[in-house]
Amino acid sequence: MIEPHAPAPPGAPPPWAGPARLPVRQRTGRFLVLACVFVCAACGLVYELELVALASYLIGDSVTQASVVLSVMVFAMGVGSLAAKRLRWHAAAAFGALEALLALVGGCSAMALYAVFAWTGDWGGPWASGPRWLLVAFSLAIGLLIGAEVPLLMELIQRIRRQDAGGAVADLFAADYVGALVGGLAFPFLLLPQLGQLTGAMLTGAVNAVAGAALVLGLFRRDLSRRARRLLLGANLAVLGVLATATVLVDDFEQAAREAVYGDDVRVVLQTGVREIALTGGTDGRPLDLYVDGRLRVGGRAGDRYHEALVHPAMDGPHARVLVLGGGDGLAAREVLRYSGVRRVDLVALDPAVVDLARRDPALSRLNGHVYGDARVHVTVADAFRRLRTGPPVPSYDVVIADLPDPGSTASTKLYSQEFYGLVRRVLTPGGRLVVHAGPVSSRPRVFWTVEATLRAAGLHTTPYRLTARAPGFPTGPDRTARAGSRTPDDWGFVLASPGVQPPLLLGDGAPGSRLSPRLNSHLTEGDLRAAERAAEATRVPGLTASTLVHPRY
Repeated sequence: MIEPHAPAPPGAPPPWAGPARLPVRQRTGRFLVLACVFVCAACGLVYELELVALASYLIGDSVTQASVVLSVMVFAMGVGSLAAKRLRWHAAAAFGALEALLALVGGCSAMALYAVFAWTGDWGGPWASGPRWLLVAFSLAIGLLIGAEVPLLMELIQRIRRQDAGGAVADLFAADYVGALVGGLAFPFLLLPQLGQLTGAMLTGAVNAVAGAALVLGLFRRDLSRRARRLLLGANLAVLGVLATATVLVDDFEQAAREAVYGDDVRVVLQTGVREIALTGGTDGRPLDLYVDGRLRVGGRAGDRYHEALVHPAMDGPHARVLVLGGGDGLAAREVLRYSGVRRVDLVALDPAVVDLARRDPALSRLNGHVYGDARVHVTVADAFRRLRTGPPVPSYDVVIADLPDPGSTASTKLYSQEFYGLVRRVLTPGGRLVVHAGPVSSRPRVFWTVEATLRAAGLHTTPYRLTARAPGFPTGPDRTARAGSRTPDDWGFVLASPGVQPPLLLGDGAPGSRLSPRLNSHLTEGDLRAAERAAEATRVPGLTASTLVHPRY
């Protein structure tokens, strides 16, 4: 039998690999280990969700971001579990060091990613290049550290009291899965809305560090030499110091990052649930821009041209009753109300904060012509799909205007599905018109023509058109990334559709006239529309099939 301080033979476990010398009873020790498993699992899932959410906000296409982050992390967890086998004879010290590192990496990941987005703006390129690799690197690092936790915790719990492997695994994974449930619910309902991405991640890192240090330095301190205890305590204090300092400076960091993203003319920033809304300019003759999650939704210099191209072709015909889907900024409704024959405009917006901002902000309400003060405008805050599905299935609208985000994210994909267009068709009068903003054509032609194919599959006759910028540097498209140096679309794609015959591409009332603002002639003409129809046709991608709820193709 090996003496407590005698050197171990080659290949034999070190003396601290035997039964643990605990300062508490075995039952209490096992409970504390399982409690640490619970906390670490909750923190680990928060790190995963934080990476998925941040990537979706900054890049879009949330299905792709979730798939990349989660698949990389799961792969890394497997590698981390294998690597941890070499550390099992030093489980306590290894677990303490691992948790300190995980707290630092996971806690600072959101700030690092947002800093790269803010000061480089290069998140629109392919996955093979650019700072998207930083997202993969964080996913890989966090996955490796999370994966290494389980073998080490298994070793620690077995050292407290040996039991059959099946029973130990059941106890460990029960605590792990319950912790994951708590972390998964805490992220969207507590951390994100109350603390935001950055502070929430740093608080999670602090909890992670404290839990790991408390377990090792409290329960397994006799397994460590005095020097190891000092090193581990110092490392955790340093990690907590970094996280605390970052938390104190987070407001200054966010201010600097916002200026890097939006410029130094930011007037309003609102955090609404999981969305960030920002207004810049709008005073002293400066153009007003509205950003949602870092992407331009309304550009003061381009907004008129975009909204005229969206609205006026659809208004060529009866237009007493109009339904606007999206468009909470009020600019599409502004163009609709230029027509004296309009009796009612129903506007369905998802985010009440955008509507409230469009009502109350002097610059934005002036830009939209104070449409929310018009008695003909009726606002419903709801999901457009749900609103159409639960509304009366009777023809009631002459015009439907879909002023929605591009079909690149999961939230908007269903609003470009065959089922959604079928619901729209139910509420259109026989000669009614639907117009859809279908995103940029030059950079995403397959997406644009998939929208067109989906409309046709829903039984609508279509007329696609594409409008390009008039001059270099003219800000285009409501979904371009805020930073000027990023890749941005240089055109808009629209599809005009009708359940009857193919609708002609004309300005409202057949031509610009007394019902339209005189400035329309300087922004959009019927010659522009004829050229826009030819420009779209030149990019046609044949053979595309419709996008449905169960088979999205965007």
